[in-house]
Amino acid sequence: MPNAQRVARLLLVSILTAVALLGSGVAATAGTLGGAPPTRLPTSALEPADGAVVGVGHPVTVRFGAPVADRARAERAVEITTSNPVSGHFTWLDDRRVQWVPDGLWPGHTTVTVAVAGARTQFQVGDEFVAVANRSTHQFTVILNGEVVRTMPASMGKPGYETPVGTFSVLEKFRDLVMDSSTYGVPIDSPEGYRIDTEYAVRLTWGGIFVHAAPWSVDSQGYANVSHGCINLSTENAQWYFDRVKIGDPVIVEG
Repeated sequence: MPNAQRVARLLLVSILTAVALLGSGVAATAGTLGGAPPTRLPTSALEPADGAVVGVGHPVTVRFGAPVADRARAERAVEITTSNPVSGHFTWLDDRRVQWVPDGLWPGHTTVTVAVAGARTQFQVGDEFVAVANRSTHQFTVILNGEVVRTMPASMGKPGYETPVGTFSVLEKFRDLVMDSSTYGVPIDSPEGYRIDTEYAVRLTWGGIFVHAAPWSVDSQGYANVSHGCINLSTENAQWYFDRVKIGDPVIVEG
C-alpha cells in the first residue's frame, strides 16, 4: 500500500475517534500537544481511511508519532464534524494511541470529517448491519437497518472454550484462512489441538474469535455448542454473511 494511503487510513482512524467524542454536528477544536501548536502535532496514523465506508461499530483511532504527555490537549487538537449528532468518549490504548468510541453505535449513513494538524479525512458510516449470536438458542441473526433479514443456525464455544459475551466490531475478513491452535497456546498435537483450512473467516477479536464456515459442525449448528470459541456457520451461510459484512459492523454475543 502506498505511504500516502497508509497515512490517510491512519488519519481517518484518528478522525473517527474524535468524531464520536465530539459528534454534535459541529466541529470541535482545541489545544496543543505538549505545548506545541496543533499544526505540529506528531500524528503518524489515522483510521479508518479517507473515503472508506465502515460499519456502525467502527471506532476511530489516532496514533501519534511520539508519546503524549498531555492527553487532554491532544484530544482537543482533533477537529471533528458529523452529519448526525453522536456522543462518545476517548480511550487511550497506550501513550501513543487514542481511540474514540461512540456511546452505542454510529447512526447509519453518517458522514464524518476529521482534521488533525492540517491533515483532513472523511469517511462514511454505512447501513446499520448488526449480527446477534445467541449461545443458548444456537442462532446467528442478522439485522439490517432495524429489520431481521436472516436467521442462521450456529454453533459456538463448547464448555471450557465459551464464546465471550459482549459487543464486538468486525476487524478484518479472509476468504481463506488457516487456523492453528498453537497461536493461542494449544499445541497442534494435543487432544484439543488443530490446524485447519477455513473459508469466509470474519475476525471479531485479536485473540482469535471468528465467524467462519465450519462444514464439519453442521450437524451441531442450531443444537449444540462444539467449537473452540468461534461462531460456526454452514458454508452457504458463512459466505452470505461474509459477502455483506463491513469492517466495523457489530456482532453482539449473548445468552
